[in-house]
Amino acid sequence: MINKNLNKIFRPGSAFRLFFSSLLLSGLGYGIYKGILDNYLAEIVAMSEFDRGVTEFFRELPGLMLVFILAAFYTFSAEKLYKIGAVIMLAGMGMISAVPATRVLVTLSIFVYSLGEHIQLGMKNTITLEYAKEGKGGTALGYQNAVYQAGTLFGFLVIMACFNRLFQDRPYRLFFLISASLFAISLLVSLRLSGDSAVDRNNSRFYFKKKFRKYYMLEIFYGARKQVFFTFGPYVLILFYGADAGRISMLFAVSAVSCYFLAPVVGRIIDRFGYKTVMISDTLILVVVCFFYGFAHHIFPRDVAYTVCCANYVLDSVISLASLASNVYVQDISDSADEMQKTISTGVSVNHMITIFIALFGGLIWQKLGIETLFVLSAVLGLCNSAYAATIRMDRGK
Repeated sequence: MINKNLNKIFRPGSAFRLFFSSLLLSGLGYGIYKGILDNYLAEIVAMSEFDRGVTEFFRELPGLMLVFILAAFYTFSAEKLYKIGAVIMLAGMGMISAVPATRVLVTLSIFVYSLGEHIQLGMKNTITLEYAKEGKGGTALGYQNAVYQAGTLFGFLVIMACFNRLFQDRPYRLFFLISASLFAISLLVSLRLSGDSAVDRNNSRFYFKKKFRKYYMLEIFYGARKQVFFTFGPYVLILFYGADAGRISMLFAVSAVSCYFLAPVVGRIIDRFGYKTVMISDTLILVVVCFFYGFAHHIFPRDVAYTVCCANYVLDSVISLASLASNVYVQDISDSADEMQKTISTGVSVNHMITIFIALFGGLIWQKLGIETLFVLSAVLGLCNSAYAATIRMDRGK
């Protein structure tokens, strides 16, 4: 049944199965890495809230650099760039498993891994949309997200099981090495991708067009609001509520399961009701999520507040799937696959123009003004995102 559904969504002859296999393996590697990273930084590297923000600044910096990196390789297809990203991710993960646990070396390793991850980020969506049949872009992105979430889920389950039962001494380095091995296998699979998406070699190295200005602005608002949860959501649970790696991995696993089942649903909703409706409506839920995440400890007893924050973290992960809508918006107004690829990739860099500052100053805001202010800021940015999305005109639908 699943196979028949996929054949209805993706073009005949496209290498989406091979592509999805690579995503599944890299998702598994990422799940293991992400499942222990925050606890590793807090417990072994001894990073404070501000230190975590500084590390996140350098983790997000490749996103800002992406527009210049892609300008240097502007004649490369999405498939080639996807493979280059896989090589760099493997190098970064290998470094994390090998370097001493000092703030500088660990941050450098995370930076290298993130460089490859960000190169792949825009390529994943571009390749998926190229493989999709006309009118199935949102659904295809939903399935792509579900495959990746399935991989991360298994990674989180591995950490949850091992850190809760099998390993009491918390061998972080061993699991970073396992993650690196999975990225190596994912790289080998991706090298078999024979597709070569068309590129216009006469186009400019730097790709900014006036018709995409609303997409760029939406990426700025969305990037700022999601950065707060991505960076500081788990760290609040670790430093404020004392969650260990097993509990954090369990939370990530629940989020991955929720996104796995709901990503295709969100994709179908985008195709059914339109990207504009989805981009506007998700913020109403976000305001509630931010309120409880920032103020739960004032309303409930500590244990209950911890549970409320976990539930809202999962809910934020689900509503973040609405970001797929902006990629469908780009597809709708693009004149070619090449234009779509370059715009989505440029959007990643535009997104990071503000996220790196949110990462850098978020920890300082937490230290000086409290987590309440941090999550109120996230809610306000989300409202700005919806208000701007409301100005989009949907009069060009293909």
